Amino acid sequence: MPVRLRLQRFGRTHSPFYRMVAADSRSPRDGKFLEIVGTYNPIANKHGIKEIRLKTDRLRYWISVGAQPSNRVAWLLAKFGILPPPPPRFSPNRMIPKKDRGKDK
Repeated sequence: MPVRLRLQRFGRTHSPFYRMVAADSRSPRDGKFLEIVGTYNPIANKHGIKEIRLKTDRLRYWISVGAQPSNRVAWLLAKFGILPPPPPRFSPNRMIPKKDRGKDK
Protein backbone atom coordinates (compact mmCIF):
# COMPACT_ATOMS: atom_id res chain seq x y z
CA MET A 1 0.00 0.00 0.00
CA PRO A 2 1.65 3.30 -1.08
CA VAL A 3 1.51 5.76 1.82
CA ARG A 4 1.61 9.54 1.41
CA LEU A 5 2.03 12.26 4.00
CA ARG A 6 -0.43 14.97 3.01
CA LEU A 7 -2.72 17.72 4.27
CA GLN A 8 -6.42 17.18 4.95
CA ARG A 9 -8.45 20.37 4.75
CA PHE A 10 -10.83 21.37 7.52
CA GLY A 11 -12.37 24.69 8.53
CA ARG A 12 -14.85 27.01 6.90
CA THR A 13 -14.82 28.76 3.56
CA HIS A 14 -11.86 31.20 3.38
CA SER A 15 -10.60 29.98 6.76
CA PRO A 16 -8.68 26.74 6.23
CA PHE A 17 -7.20 24.47 8.85
CA TYR A 18 -5.20 21.40 7.93
CA ARG A 19 -4.39 18.06 9.51
CA MET A 20 -1.18 16.42 8.37
CA VAL A 21 -1.97 12.74 7.91
CA ALA A 22 -0.38 9.53 6.74
CA ALA A 23 -2.86 8.12 4.22
CA ASP A 24 -3.11 5.58 1.45
CA SER A 25 -2.32 7.43 -1.76
CA ARG A 26 -5.46 6.05 -3.42
CA SER A 27 -7.84 7.50 -0.82
CA PRO A 28 -9.42 10.95 -1.41
CA ARG A 29 -7.89 14.11 0.07
CA ASP A 30 -10.33 14.37 2.99
CA GLY A 31 -11.02 10.64 3.19
CA LYS A 32 -9.72 7.74 5.18
CA PHE A 33 -6.27 8.03 6.78
CA LEU A 34 -3.91 5.85 8.80
CA GLU A 35 -2.68 8.34 11.40
CA ILE A 36 -2.75 12.05 12.22
CA VAL A 37 0.84 13.27 12.47
CA GLY A 38 0.30 17.00 12.91
CA THR A 39 -1.79 20.10 12.34
CA TYR A 40 -1.22 23.32 10.41
CA ASN A 41 -3.13 26.60 10.65
CA PRO A 42 -2.04 28.90 7.78
CA ILE A 43 -4.11 31.83 9.05
CA ALA A 44 -1.94 34.01 11.30
CA ASN A 45 -3.28 34.92 14.74
CA LYS A 46 -3.34 38.48 16.10
CA HIS A 47 0.40 38.24 16.85
CA GLY A 48 1.20 37.22 13.26
CA ILE A 49 2.08 33.62 14.12
CA LYS A 50 0.99 30.65 12.02
CA GLU A 51 0.52 27.59 14.22
CA ILE A 52 1.97 24.21 13.31
CA ARG A 53 2.17 21.12 15.52
CA LEU A 54 4.12 18.06 14.44
CA LYS A 55 4.62 14.62 15.95
CA THR A 56 8.23 14.42 14.83
CA ASP A 57 8.81 10.86 16.05
CA ARG A 58 5.82 9.58 14.05
CA LEU A 59 6.79 11.63 10.99
CA ARG A 60 10.30 10.16 11.08
CA TYR A 61 8.79 6.68 11.42
CA TRP A 62 6.51 7.09 8.38
CA ILE A 63 9.35 8.51 6.30
CA SER A 64 11.61 5.61 7.37
CA VAL A 65 9.08 3.03 6.16
CA GLY A 66 8.78 4.72 2.76
CA ALA A 67 5.93 7.25 3.01
CA GLN A 68 6.24 9.98 0.37
CA PRO A 69 5.36 13.54 1.44
CA SER A 70 3.33 15.77 -0.85
CA ASN A 71 5.01 18.93 -2.15
CA ARG A 72 3.57 21.21 0.53
CA VAL A 73 4.24 18.75 3.35
CA ALA A 74 7.83 18.31 2.15
CA TRP A 75 8.21 22.10 2.20
CA LEU A 76 6.85 22.31 5.76
CA LEU A 77 9.04 19.45 6.99
CA ALA A 78 12.10 21.06 5.40
CA LYS A 79 11.33 24.30 7.26
CA PHE A 80 11.48 22.42 10.57
CA GLY A 81 14.53 20.29 9.75
CA ILE A 82 12.79 16.91 9.52
CA LEU A 83 13.61 16.54 5.81
CA PRO A 84 16.43 18.11 3.85
CA PRO A 85 15.26 21.13 1.84
CA PRO A 86 14.23 20.33 -1.73
CA PRO A 87 16.73 21.39 -4.39
CA PRO A 88 16.03 24.85 -5.81
CA ARG A 89 14.34 24.92 -9.16
CA PHE A 90 16.97 26.61 -11.28
CA SER A 91 16.75 26.95 -15.01
CA PRO A 92 19.60 28.98 -16.53
CA ASN A 93 17.72 29.31 -19.83
CA ARG A 94 14.94 31.29 -18.18
CA MET A 95 17.40 34.03 -17.23
CA ILE A 96 18.24 34.66 -20.89
CA PRO A 97 15.66 36.58 -22.95
CA LYS A 98 13.88 34.41 -25.51
CA LYS A 99 15.29 36.35 -28.44
CA ASP A 100 18.87 35.62 -27.28
CA ARG A 101 18.47 31.92 -26.37
CA GLY A 102 19.13 30.40 -29.79
CA LYS A 103 22.16 32.55 -30.67
CA ASP A 104 24.66 30.52 -28.61
CA LYS A 105 23.99 27.28 -30.49
